[in-house]
Amino acid sequence: MIRVLLADDQSLIRAGFRLLIDSADDLEVVGEACDGAEAVRLARRERADVVLMDIRMPGVDGLEATRRIAADDDLAGVKVIILTTFEADEYVYQAIRAGASGFLVKDSEPAELLQAVRVVARGDALLSPGVTRRLITDLAGRAQRPPPRAGPSRLLDRLTAREREVLALVAAGLSNDEIAGRLYLSPLTAKTHVSRAMTKLDVHDRAQLVVIAYESGLVTPGQGTQPAP
Repeated sequence: MIRVLLADDQSLIRAGFRLLIDSADDLEVVGEACDGAEAVRLARRERADVVLMDIRMPGVDGLEATRRIAADDDLAGVKVIILTTFEADEYVYQAIRAGASGFLVKDSEPAELLQAVRVVARGDALLSPGVTRRLITDLAGRAQRPPPRAGPSRLLDRLTAREREVLALVAAGLSNDEIAGRLYLSPLTAKTHVSRAMTKLDVHDRAQLVVIAYESGLVTPGQGTQPAP
């Protein structure tokens, strides 16, 4: 059973999500929070697997709450899905850097929401095409600024040549199956390379891999799927 925590300052939205989630045989709502501070407390107390987190809440907002959850070793297994009103949310980049596993628009279809919880619970990133475009746009804007410090690029020294190749394809938005097809690997081997890259780079999911790939200069905006020299 996947344990879900709802964090939103609007009780009507929480009630709707609770009704939907509790209707699924494999999901259950274990708590509701009206602000970020309460979300962090309940995530720890209720041992939630996934937090549906509104990004704009009074007091401690969803961004700061996500950052606190990601930084707490006791909450290492908790995944956060950021709830947004619009896909083009200015906090997309910040929330992924803070540790969010993905984004979900509040007016998504019920089946999409349930599937999103399942996807994130099993450790995959959830980024809709619109959100991915927004993230890449943000990264492209940052790429016009002075080159990044040596830190991000040195991270790549931890990776094998094949893992760098896989990382570039993750940054291009390819799934494990698509990476396997592109590199003539089995899907399991592709998944293993992605998992090892996440472990070596100390990140929790694919969304953060995308950020590192761009910040390090491994890939550049508009470059496609070929690693930067």
